[in-house]
Parts: sequence; structure tokens; C-alpha cells
Amino acid sequence: MTTPLLELQDVVAGYGPVTVLNGLSLAVMPQEKLAIIGRNGVGKTTTLSAVMGLAELTHGRIVFDGEDLAGLAPHQRAQRGLGLVPQTRDIFPTLTVEENLLAGCKRRPRSALDEAYALFPRLAERRRNGGAQLSGGEQQMLSVARTLLGQPRLLLLDEPLEGLAPLIRQELLAAFARLSRDMGITVVIVEQQVQEALGYADRALVVERGAVVHAADAQALRHDSATLERLVGMAVH
Repeated sequence: MTTPLLELQDVVAGYGPVTVLNGLSLAVMPQEKLAIIGRNGVGKTTTLSAVMGLAELTHGRIVFDGEDLAGLAPHQRAQRGLGLVPQTRDIFPTLTVEENLLAGCKRRPRSALDEAYALFPRLAERRRNGGAQLSGGEQQMLSVARTLLGQPRLLLLDEPLEGLAPLIRQELLAAFARLSRDMGITVVIVEQQVQEALGYADRALVVERGAVVHAADAQALRHDSATLERLVGMAVH
């Protein structure tokens, strides 16, 4: 039986006195594409933050590739192979596209930038543009590409499609699919664009009040109007 790449066991986590996750458990298998969905404020983003060490863990275990992450700082988790693309994108607006990407290279040679440009040709066209000159979609591509240059084995995507035009969303989802297929990267996507996230993923988890309340095959859930309406508050169109 395959061992999970990432496992959260009865996790309680939050920020200061505020507890957001209440006994959340999940497992992500190697090379899996997992979607985490749910209403606003149920703990989806905090789940990713807890994995990266950005939320305070007060109970439970987070295990990545067999190693308990307790006590490891976010940069140490990144060194282990975890990569987070935050909802805020966090690019450097005063740096060019190329300078932003070089910041993500760490100790890798400059030639590694070719990987980013191959995945997002649009960035190659704008390599001399400042981060602030990019559209929202281009900023998201830059944020994803910069994280990938750190060579993560597990990519955590927090609302990567938020506020983007449908065409750009499809371009990003196609790139995420190539990461899984061609590079073997495991992907966890938190997303409010539920239908698109389910169309991309293999498996889906629904979170409610800081815990997983439903797990299903993503394609089956995509067409399960009653469950989506009950747990996420949306109907299948």
C-alpha cells in the first residue's frame, strides 16, 4: 500500500487565541491532485498555513514524507519540498519578472528560469516588465513559477483562480495539469471556483467548521448537485 506524501492527523490549529482547525485529518498520496473546497471561513486556507508552519499547531501531527514537521520553520519546510503559492501572490512589485524568478531560484543556476518560461510563455514575453505592470493573471503565473523554481514535491495552491478571467483560469489549470503529469508534482488546491477545481482534481475534500466532513472522487462530486448544495452552498449549473 502506498504511503501518503502528506498526512494531517487530528490537527487543531489557529492564530493566537483563535482556533480554526478542529481535529482536521487528511492524507495526500504521491502525485495526487487534491481539491479542498467549502464555504468561506471554514479553515481551508488555515489548512495550508498549518502545513507550512504559518498557523500555530496546538494538537495533532503533520507528517510530510514520513517526517513530523513539528518544530520546523516555514523555510525549513520549503527545503524539505513543500511549496506554497499564497492567495496574496506575494510577488515583488518593484522587481522585473526575471528578477522575481531569480529570487525563487535559490542556489539553482540562472538557466533554471527556462523551466518557468516553458511553463508560462507569457512570462518570457514580459521578462523585463516590473511586477506591478503585470495583470492579475500574469502575477499569479509569476507567483506559481517562482515557487516551482524551488523544486517542491508538494505544491499548495491557495485560491489561485481568484479574480481572474475564465481564459486565464483555464491557462493556469492546464499548467497545473502539466506539473502533475510531466513533473510528478503532487498538488493540493484550495479554491472557491468549485467546478473548475473539481474538473482538475482527482479527489476532493469538503471542509466545514475546521474539519473534513466529506471525501469523494472529484468528478463524481462535480456532478453531485445535492451534496454541493448542502455542503458548499452551490448548485451544479
